[in-house]
Amino acid sequence: IRGMHMQTAQINNIAQNITGFDKPGYQRIENVVSSFSEYVGVHGLSTVVDDSVGRIYATGHTLDLALAKKGYFQYSTPNGVKLTRDGRFKMDKNGYLLTNENYHVLGKNGMPIRFNNIPDDMTHIKINTAGDIEVFNNKNGKMEFVASLSVVDKEGSIADETDVRQGYIESSNVRSETEVMELVPMKRNFQANRQMFITQNNMLNKTIQSLSQNS
Repeated sequence: IRGMHMQTAQINNIAQNITGFDKPGYQRIENVVSSFSEYVGVHGLSTVVDDSVGRIYATGHTLDLALAKKGYFQYSTPNGVKLTRDGRFKMDKNGYLLTNENYHVLGKNGMPIRFNNIPDDMTHIKINTAGDIEVFNNKNGKMEFVASLSVVDKEGSIADETDVRQGYIESSNVRSETEVMELVPMKRNFQANRQMFITQNNMLNKTIQSLSQNS
């Protein structure tokens, strides 16, 4: 039973990876099984996040951003600051840069990024690999600095190296063939444990019936 609980939890994690295959910025969950897990069951299972860079593809959209190196964008929510690699950003009517879920994207100063002058043409917004945002001002014909994107590591510290790609989106780092290959032995182990449980249960029932007849 402990074995089946363990395999069910592992299969659920793999299923989550498969579900996140086409989700922008999704990072694969890896199962980590400790020693003596056959005795402690699901308590011997933990997970780590694979933070390797996923597949990057061009979209041509000005506010689509991808990180070509490890790191995360920061955004604010009612529950505090969160991290994401999903760079599908947009701008609201007040000039604030928002995530796809309408949360404020943060700059290096810890404040929401806002465009004081909203451009009529979004292609006038330029973002370099360091995450510096500039916008062309039609009135003076110059590029004006807006803010610098806050790109941090998984501990929340400013990333040492930043490689922001404008007009690109990062897909997940999940490989479907890897998930399928890992799923096969887990399903087999689950079936083996299930069959063992059924066999032991049948033997126990026969023993009980035999004892009751003898008595």
